[in-house]
Amino acid sequence: MLDANIKQQLQAYMEKLQQPIELVAAYDDSRKSQELRELLEEIEPLSDKIGLRTETDENVRRPSFTINRVGTDIGVRFAGIPMGHEFTSLVLALLQVGGHPSKASQEVIEQIGSLDGEYEFETFFSLSCQNCPDVVQALNLMSIINPKIRHTAIDGALFQDEVEKKEIMAVPAVFMNGEPWGQGRMTLEEIVAKLDENAGAKEAEKLSQKAPYEVLVIGGGPAGASAAIYAARKGIRTGIAAERFGGQVSDTMGIENLISVPYTEGPKLVAAMEQHVKEYDVDIMNMQRAEKLIPAARTGGYHEIQLANGASLKARSLVLSTGARWRQLGVPGEEEYRNKGVAYCPHCDGPLFKGKRVAVIGGGNSGVEAAIDLAGIVGHVTLLEFADEMRADEVLQKKLRSLKNVEILTSAQTTEITGEGGKVNGLTYRDRNSGDNHHVALEGVFVQIGLVPNTEWLKGDIELSQHGEIMVNERGETSIPGVFAAGDATTVPYKQIVISMGEGSKAALSAFDFLIRHEVPEEAEAEVA
Repeated sequence: MLDANIKQQLQAYMEKLQQPIELVAAYDDSRKSQELRELLEEIEPLSDKIGLRTETDENVRRPSFTINRVGTDIGVRFAGIPMGHEFTSLVLALLQVGGHPSKASQEVIEQIGSLDGEYEFETFFSLSCQNCPDVVQALNLMSIINPKIRHTAIDGALFQDEVEKKEIMAVPAVFMNGEPWGQGRMTLEEIVAKLDENAGAKEAEKLSQKAPYEVLVIGGGPAGASAAIYAARKGIRTGIAAERFGGQVSDTMGIENLISVPYTEGPKLVAAMEQHVKEYDVDIMNMQRAEKLIPAARTGGYHEIQLANGASLKARSLVLSTGARWRQLGVPGEEEYRNKGVAYCPHCDGPLFKGKRVAVIGGGNSGVEAAIDLAGIVGHVTLLEFADEMRADEVLQKKLRSLKNVEILTSAQTTEITGEGGKVNGLTYRDRNSGDNHHVALEGVFVQIGLVPNTEWLKGDIELSQHGEIMVNERGETSIPGVFAAGDATTVPYKQIVISMGEGSKAALSAFDFLIRHEVPEEAEAEVA
């Protein structure tokens, strides 16, 4: 299961174990059980603090295994074989059950420990899902810190009967005490905040007491991260408030065009960006959604950002880098069947449609790449493109056309997503040449039609384009003095990671230039005093 290099690295990690752990395995006669047996038998000899035995309880899922701290009731369970994106979850679980400290803040650890009540969590994941490990690792850690919390991570591809019974059509899917509880990527802080009813009010109070920033960045994607780094390097008070650090990049699988990095994946890049930002004196405020901008001209002092939790942050200058999100079709059935057959992440949810018929809507690079990936998993892919021809790179189109289980429909306008029994059963499209309507029987629809900027909260306060993008000039300046913008939320063309990074850097440098050329208003000085 493990090659020599990975085994050597894993053995080095196992030297960090502080307490003995035991792997308790539940097998059956399947090939996957044999693979699990091979994996655990390779891990067990890596440390004298690791033991291995067979599960005696006949009622547990098979194949599965627990990692238990010997002599305690601390442990986590994996139902399946945590390889692929979940291999890191396995390594962290081994270390943390074995007493190696987490990198979570002491404040969050104390908050987890104080949670009251009995919580039995189950997380359904897929090995190709780049968002699932965040949820799996967070709930694993919580179950290690607080004995009232239990967690099982379940590979949906191996337990299809459960997936069908629970009508799971998107991952990660989290159940608490047998009931649906959460869907999609969630950070440790988000999960804890959802369980702790008083977390929002306490956080809002703490944020509102923060002193004004010289540069406050709104958004934590490539543009926001680079803006924060460039501002902090100037030695000025810098803060970054993000609804989700990493933004859309967190949902990106393969990245092959970031100069000097031949290949990486979205979550890895996000982790590297966050670590880079933390190298500087930047106040990072995650899980904070901006809802209102009040310009300094109206406050008589600082620019003010009002957050969804009721808090307010103030700054002499702002860099708006709120990014973009997947564009929706806006047709009947899309919202009704979201996560019930309508999906936006083929890497995350594709394995749940193994052997089934699906559609991909969109003939750009994202749509064609999604269709190529899905063709290797599902039974059949129908790609629908609104225009007369696909817009994807020719090399991608050539690959797509070579696949035998793919049908390409151009001049096809999707008009409705249909369903029955709470699940997608097809879609209707209009042939734009003939005007005829057609229905395609399907079990999944993957929407890949581009992005829409996250700027609704700025309407009426700053100049936006007809497409909702923040209007900026060559210096990243907006229509409000002292407010700058960068990245996918702006009018700058070509929405690419490398461009967003450059634009974020430029916006921060422009903000610094603004600060040294403008004195702090007397009203603002009096307000701080």
